Amino acid sequence: MSADRAQYAGNEVTAPDAIAALGGHPLLPNRGVPLELNWIQEVRANTSAVERRTQSQVARRTVKKEWQAAWLLRAITCMDLTTLSGDDTDERVRRLCAKARYPVQQEIVEKLGIAGLGIKVAAVCVYHTFVETALNALDGSGIRVAAVSTGFPAGLSPLAERVAEIRRSLEAGANEIDVVITRAHVFGGRWQALYDEIAAFRQACGPAHMKVILGTGDLLTLRNVARAGLVAMMAGADFIKTSTGKEATNATLPVSLVMVRAIRDYAQKTGMAVGFKPAGGIRTAKQSLDWLALMKEELGRSWLRAELFRFGASGLLGDIERQLEHQATGRYSAEYRHPMA
Repeated sequence: MSADRAQYAGNEVTAPDAIAALGGHPLLPNRGVPLELNWIQEVRANTSAVERRTQSQVARRTVKKEWQAAWLLRAITCMDLTTLSGDDTDERVRRLCAKARYPVQQEIVEKLGIAGLGIKVAAVCVYHTFVETALNALDGSGIRVAAVSTGFPAGLSPLAERVAEIRRSLEAGANEIDVVITRAHVFGGRWQALYDEIAAFRQACGPAHMKVILGTGDLLTLRNVARAGLVAMMAGADFIKTSTGKEATNATLPVSLVMVRAIRDYAQKTGMAVGFKPAGGIRTAKQSLDWLALMKEELGRSWLRAELFRFGASGLLGDIERQLEHQATGRYSAEYRHPMA
C-alpha cells in the first residue's frame, strides 16, 4: 500500500473486511477522512475529454440477446424504485412495494427460466411520511427502505431541522437516508462548511447508509461536481448521488463519469469504497446498460452490486420489463401492460 493509502487506511485491508476491490487491492467501507483543502483545489475536469469518452462508450458498447437480458436483470437488482410526487398516497406506495417484490411479471420469469434467481429491487425510496407504510409492505422481503431527507429537494431549511428530519426517519425504521447538500457552499467554495454539514448528517445517520445528493444539474461545472463529490466522500458518504430528480438536468453520462472517477481516486488514495447512484432522467433499458458499462469499465465488477451501485428510478423498470418480455417472446408489449404503481 502506498504512503497516501496508509495515511487513511491504517493497516493493510484484509479481504474479509472488504466490500470491493480496485486494482487487486481490497477496499473498506468509507468512514471518512479529515478535510484536505489542497486535494480539493487540485481537482480538475476536462469537459471536452469527458464528453468524448462518454460518447465513444455509448457508440462502442452493446450487448444482445441473453447477455442483454442478464445485464438488465442486474440493473433491476441495483434499483431504488422511487416515488417522490406531491400526490403520493399510502396505497400508491403499497402498490410500488408490491412491484419491488416482484419486478418482473411471473409469466416472463417462467419463460426466461429465472424463477430461482429471486430477482427483486434493492430498495424503495419514499418521503418520510411513507416510511412506515413501505416497511410494512416490504416486511420479510429483504428490500431496504430509503427516505429522502434534509429539506429535500432544495436542502435550504435550517441545519438543526434537517438533522432532526434524519433522526425521525431513522426512528420510523428507514434503512437508508438520501440527504441534500447546500449547493451555495459549492458555488462559494466554502468547503469546510460543506464538509461540516455532511459530517453532521453522517453522525445523525448512525449505521444507516447515507447517500449524498449533489444536485449536479445546479452545480454548473464538472469541476464543481468533482469537488463536491470529493468533499462528500471525505465527510463519510456511503454513496454520492447525482440528483434529486427535480432539477432541470439530472443524471447524465458526463457528470456520472466525473463522479465515478472521483470515487476511483478516493479509493486509490484512502483504501475505502464509496457507492454511486445516478438518479433522474434514466428511463430506458438501453440507458441502464450504458451506466452499467461505465461502472464496469471505470471501477470494475465489484461495483456492479446494490451495495455500491444504485439507479434512482421510477419509469426505468417498465422499459426493462418490456425488453425482457421481448427476449422471452420475440414481441414488444405496450407500456400500459407494465405499470409501476
